[in-house]
Amino acid sequence: MLFQNGKLLVRLLEEEDQFLLAKWLSDPEVLKYYEGRDNPFHLEKVRNVFYDPEDETMKCIIVFDGKEIGYIQFYQLDAEAKVEYGYLNENVYGIDQFIGEAAYWNKGIGTLLVTSMVTYLLEHEKASRVVMDPQGWNKRALKCYEKCGFKKVKFLPKHELHEGVYQDCWLIEYIR
Repeated sequence: MLFQNGKLLVRLLEEEDQFLLAKWLSDPEVLKYYEGRDNPFHLEKVRNVFYDPEDETMKCIIVFDGKEIGYIQFYQLDAEAKVEYGYLNENVYGIDQFIGEAAYWNKGIGTLLVTSMVTYLLEHEKASRVVMDPQGWNKRALKCYEKCGFKKVKFLPKHELHEGVYQDCWLIEYIR
């Protein structure tokens, strides 16, 4: 277990979680917000993307009230990203997440998850900032992140390919 906050638990990804990831990332309702409906993940693709031993990203499963409901990952920004975003001599972490069980959407779990992960990164990884780059059209996600203390700092035009179109994103940050 990485951390627990009430009914929320975040643990490291395990081998048997590949089936959950394949289920969630083949659901069009989830893919609308994460990866795109034109980019479903079959089991082999899950293994290639999420179980690459060379990848230093910390990959985790979100558990709420004893049920696996989603995925979160965190990583230290590399030198190239730090230069691009202007974070030269700082310990900056990025996070990405999704709740794969739609029945758990709009219940405040995303807010609890993001605030808990930020606290973990500040306390355990000594992050000076935590950043994300959500797509600009995803108002629900942006509202959640702003509620968690993130601020928009840089508009990123045509930053991420999603469903065949490069989408505008926002670089948002939480500062210690």
